[in-house]
Amino acid sequence: MNYRVKITAAACMTVALLWAPFTVSAEEDQQGPPPSLVKVDTVIVETFGQTAPTIGRLVSRQSGVVAARISGAIAHMNVQIGDRVAEGDTLAELVADKLQWEVKRNEAALQRAEAELAIRKNEMQRLRSLRNSAAFQQSRYDDTRLEVATLEARVIEAKSLLELANLDLDYTNVRAPYAGTVTLRHTEAGSYVSTGAPVVTIVNDLELEAEGDVPSDRIDGLTIGRNVAMEIAGERVNGTVRALVAVENPLTRTRAVRFSIPTDVAPSFTPNQTVTIFVPVGERDEVVTVHKDAVVNRLGETIVFTIKDNMAEMRSVRLGEPVGSRFVVLSGLEPGEQAAVRGNERLRAGQTVTVDEGV
Repeated sequence: MNYRVKITAAACMTVALLWAPFTVSAEEDQQGPPPSLVKVDTVIVETFGQTAPTIGRLVSRQSGVVAARISGAIAHMNVQIGDRVAEGDTLAELVADKLQWEVKRNEAALQRAEAELAIRKNEMQRLRSLRNSAAFQQSRYDDTRLEVATLEARVIEAKSLLELANLDLDYTNVRAPYAGTVTLRHTEAGSYVSTGAPVVTIVNDLELEAEGDVPSDRIDGLTIGRNVAMEIAGERVNGTVRALVAVENPLTRTRAVRFSIPTDVAPSFTPNQTVTIFVPVGERDEVVTVHKDAVVNRLGETIVFTIKDNMAEMRSVRLGEPVGSRFVVLSGLEPGEQAAVRGNERLRAGQTVTVDEGV
């Protein structure tokens, strides 16, 4: 009897263990799967217009030849091609020994003129003190006063000559007028240069702007200060129209247009680098756009999952042209709706989600 009871108890325990997994699965099925974690982006309204690509180039706002300001022999060349220089750096030095002696000669001339002036001023002061005495001579006083005026002019001239000599001495140091990179050396140490002769060429590659030859029939779409999209080395950059050059090329029927680019991205590029400028064509319109990551293709249908009250809703949408990282929405979405852009690959309509608020 005890043997049968043991067998029956063992059989009941085995059945219970076999059914246990099915019981848990049934409970989980009643609760549903855990909410999916998604990131969202707002459907917005922005300005959009048709554009036509124009190939342009990056140009420096400052570039050119740095010339000698006085004549003389080159004593030292302080830079090589490719060196980066700051404003005021010495690029080359001219032989300065003769000019140094010229400065000393003018200093001595100034001291002599000032000493003579001091003596004549004292003489004039002494004669003035005798004005009310019998020893006073008006003619002598007038002559002394004239000498003082002449010596004062001589002191002014001596100071001017000294300043000019110091200026010439300073000009023996050929300095960079702006920051940039040395692209060419026009002379070498030992060579003689005349006033205005080229010494080096510098390009300021830290302050760049874009230049494009835009067809004249598309100039109407450009106004000073208008924002224009550009692409440089695969990087999207927002530029601004700075100037419309008022000369048309009669051969190509184009006009040069200058575009400012952000100063924080300019150091990443170089002059003469190719830039694609997306010139606006026609009027700009207000359009509804959605982020590209929100778009999902399922079985040939374009859909976007919108999130409301932590619930996913599947929308069939019709899209237009791309606008940067977004698509123009022709139908299916309204401005202000939240579209899932992460975690939307396996979403289902009506599924509960948790919105990731992280950046």
